[in-house]
Amino acid sequence: MTDPSRTPLIVAQGLTRIYPLGSTEVIGVENIDLRIAPGEMVVLKGNSGSGKSTLLALLGGLDQPTSGTLRVANQDLQKASPHELNEYRRKVVGMIFQTFNLLPTLTVMENVCLPAFLAGRPYEEFKKQALEWLEWLNLSSRLSHYPGQLSGGEMQRTAIVRALINQPAIILADEPTGNLDSRNGQAVIELLAELNRRFGRTIILATHSTLADHCATLRLCLRDGRITEAP
Repeated sequence: MTDPSRTPLIVAQGLTRIYPLGSTEVIGVENIDLRIAPGEMVVLKGNSGSGKSTLLALLGGLDQPTSGTLRVANQDLQKASPHELNEYRRKVVGMIFQTFNLLPTLTVMENVCLPAFLAGRPYEEFKKQALEWLEWLNLSSRLSHYPGQLSGGEMQRTAIVRALINQPAIILADEPTGNLDSRNGQAVIELLAELNRRFGRTIILATHSTLADHCATLRLCLRDGRITEAP
């Protein structure tokens, strides 16, 4: 459970995102109140269309609320300028997607290092860290391989290292096991749990599966864009 004595890393109040669709509106999330302390392993459950991806997009600064407030790491994301949101995405959050989102023309090492390059960090500063992460995830022999030469599990592990390279406080994972078999899916969940336990990363994992239930410190359930009681 969230420790109320700790300053929350994430605070949402009345958080709402509504998408106009012609003459109607589609609710992404509605009236969400949320407080998440640093170091939580949050498992966000819900069926397709429940609002999980919308909530992660808001937390990641990829989308803006229609109403309500959202503060992450002491930053008001609703009032942030495009430049501030860019810096936030580069330095505060790392994102892992179901579809991996690796660039096919870049090698494993290049894909991993791209966020650090975009953040303007010197190569020597992050090269050692990248090599350590890749070795830890058994990718040392794949540094010069391209995504098309990797298995699904290897691509997802590469995406995890890419999300870690700027040492973000928060890692957002949107159905990261959705394109993996059960063995690789379980391995990815254990890696995320290890990042949470060993390195204190705050993990928010959106999933409809039960693979991560055993390692959650906080479980949330979304239904029709609203947080309900966890299953």
